[in-house]
Amino acid sequence: MSLRLIFMGTPDFAVPTLLELVAHGHEIVAVYTREAKPAGRGMKLQPTPVAREAERLGIPVFTPKTLRTPEAEVEFRSHEAEAAVVVAYGMILPQNILDVPPLGCFNLHGSLLPRWRGAAPINRAIMEGDAESGVMVMKMDVGLDTGDVAMAERLAITDVMTALDLHDALAPLGADLMVRAMGALERGRLSLTPQSEVGVIYAAKIDKAEAKIDWSKPARDVLRHCHGLSPFPGAWCEVPIEGEAVRVKVLRCELAKGSGTPGDVIDDQLTVACGDGAIRIIDLQRAGKQPMKANEFLRGTPMKPPVRLS
Repeated sequence: MSLRLIFMGTPDFAVPTLLELVAHGHEIVAVYTREAKPAGRGMKLQPTPVAREAERLGIPVFTPKTLRTPEAEVEFRSHEAEAAVVVAYGMILPQNILDVPPLGCFNLHGSLLPRWRGAAPINRAIMEGDAESGVMVMKMDVGLDTGDVAMAERLAITDVMTALDLHDALAPLGADLMVRAMGALERGRLSLTPQSEVGVIYAAKIDKAEAKIDWSKPARDVLRHCHGLSPFPGAWCEVPIEGEAVRVKVLRCELAKGSGTPGDVIDDQLTVACGDGAIRIIDLQRAGKQPMKANEFLRGTPMKPPVRLS
């Protein structure tokens, strides 16, 4: 047996779930994703990662600008799906759309709800120093990630993890979780638990204005800030190079021994003093350049005390 499903998703994070649902025999009758956007040197229209996979699989793709019109509802109903699976779709589903599939609409969310409802749960979990993250399947309602939870998987966050690392670990974990949830739904055995109203925190969209590194903070806070914003938009500081202040993103770092005035480079290995302790920069990216290892950077741009990053 299998379910007749609508799949709604946009970025790379959603692709493993789409592929796993297909691999487990569910009938994906339509894929909804965001419109193609211009990108690259020629600014050609680029379909979303989910659209590319759906087209490869021969699944019809729909890219409505809004779901709030009568026409959008008629089209959604025409698929005669039993349920909808939503993974980082990027568009709010109004109540009339949520009511269409008889078994409901189910969202895969990259946090341990009710902590980190909203747009950037992966980044915020790292930036705030959380010890763990995870994925949850919830039955959607009109609130922002407020629906009843069906299933969850947890994952430890270590100090070596960047946002990309955590993203890449949660995506397949979530795909497996959603397949299990749809299997239970198909058998009529999917149980739902209301979310607690205790511990609700919203994961606001990342603002580029918060990306500047504050070296006065403790070393672990600086590390988590850098890793939570890596690779995009990238936590940055200004590095004095040939008499100019050059913006450099810190993509990966590690805790290191040493101390000094915050922002001071305290050795020749790009160890930087923080408000308490120090970090050593491992991967970085100069403005307009490709990411590189710190030792590569140092070969062309030696950094020794008394250099200060700001």
